[in-house]
Amino acid sequence: MAFAKRALPLLAVGLLAVMALWPEIESNAERGRVAFRRVAEVRPDALHVVEPRYQGVDEQNRPFTVTATSAVQQGQAEIVQLLAPRADITLTDGGWVYLEADRGRYAKPEERLDLAGRVTVHHDDGTQFVTESATLDLHGGNAAGDVPVAAQGPFGTLTADAGFRLQDRGQVVQFLGNSRVVLESAQTSGNGPEGGE
Repeated sequence: MAFAKRALPLLAVGLLAVMALWPEIESNAERGRVAFRRVAEVRPDALHVVEPRYQGVDEQNRPFTVTATSAVQQGQAEIVQLLAPRADITLTDGGWVYLEADRGRYAKPEERLDLAGRVTVHHDDGTQFVTESATLDLHGGNAAGDVPVAAQGPFGTLTADAGFRLQDRGQVVQFLGNSRVVLESAQTSGNGPEGGE
């Protein structure tokens, strides 16, 4: 009886406390369930990689590196959107080529890279090639563009208003539309005429 006299008031206070706090406990439990359900149902819409870097060698055993500010692949699509893609390759003669663009789109099944926004190609001999868009067939080693292109280097300058075609891994280059070339010649010295063009 003495135990009941002490236990019943404590039990009553405990029940009152539970009744007073029950709405808060229930709302916390509900928030917990909602949060858990949301986490359980989250599915990524896209794979986003910051500063991706890919290194490898091509079929001629030349090392290359491809980087970008970011790469995004939507769901299960085999298309990767690239922001500020950059690529460089070391050539068999020891020279190098560096390519950059504002954005790119890589289609894995076709092994095709579409570049846009000031596409620039630098060669270590001082040649620079600039256009606004280009498509590269990575498997076949071909490239093409259908917008104006400009090039400059030790040879002089070149412009073409309808694009270019690069075939046989750079062995054959065609410039389309109205094209203009200004060739530079080496300066001569001695008693002959000064300079030359």
